[in-house]
Amino acid sequence: MGVDTATKDQVVAAAIREISHIATLPEITLKIIQLVEDPTSTAQDLNNVIAKDPALCTRILKVVNSAFYGLPGQIGSINRAIVLLGLNAVKNIAIAASLSKLFKGGQLTPGFSARDLWLHSITAATATKMIADKLKLGLSDESFLAGLIHDIGIMVQMQFDRNKLVEVLDKVSPPPGQTDVAPGDMMAAEQAVFGATHQDFGAALCEKWKFPKSFFHVCGYHHRPMELPADHRTLACMVYVADRLAAEMSEGFRLDVQSTNIPAEILEHLNLEPSDVDELKQRLPEMVEDAKAMLG
Repeated sequence: MGVDTATKDQVVAAAIREISHIATLPEITLKIIQLVEDPTSTAQDLNNVIAKDPALCTRILKVVNSAFYGLPGQIGSINRAIVLLGLNAVKNIAIAASLSKLFKGGQLTPGFSARDLWLHSITAATATKMIADKLKLGLSDESFLAGLIHDIGIMVQMQFDRNKLVEVLDKVSPPPGQTDVAPGDMMAAEQAVFGATHQDFGAALCEKWKFPKSFFHVCGYHHRPMELPADHRTLACMVYVADRLAAEMSEGFRLDVQSTNIPAEILEHLNLEPSDVDELKQRLPEMVEDAKAMLG
């Protein structure tokens, strides 16, 4: 292990330890994750856990009945939701419902607030799900959650040392009033200021939360998905494309995306044509409104 890697690992481990009292998923969400990962669990087991938290029940039913899912009729019970969507989908909805409270905080700099990042995350999540649906990969719910958490490392940075994050943001933010100027290289700035990037922090948080490896890959490689082994890069490539589609929207965070161009090798890996990307771009704003109503 090189000196730089060892230092990076120490920085990331210290950050995760420091913020563990803040960046903690609710105990019930962790129970749901453990339950669904257990192959012997049943729908009734999941229903029994969720039923103990009326607020989460309400949130899940709001999500399931939202226009985003497009299911027929009103679903009035968690049991019915589990039957229609499956254990894994309900698990991901529970995690998504728990995440919004982590993205709290006022305006950190003129160009950044936690709300901006949450809006960007919802947009990227929506775009990732749209890509998954387009490709018919059967990853609809997993892809939405992957897009939602891809930048969670920035929230780790904010909660660990907001002064350092402000320093990073100041380095990369375009001059005031110059919205047509591309942001600077945020990854390089993070490396210089923190000794690690938001990808490193995000991947470490996924490990702490015992998320599936696919989310670790997304958080750790969404800016460089082609560095992953071929059989692990599809979801990270989808989030890479979604991140750039989200960055082109008029609201939300985009300081970590210098260019919204999508390399041909990533489109090729996903079997996407430029015309497919254009079509997704056209439909995205309407779908984002549905997602915001669902998670707002």
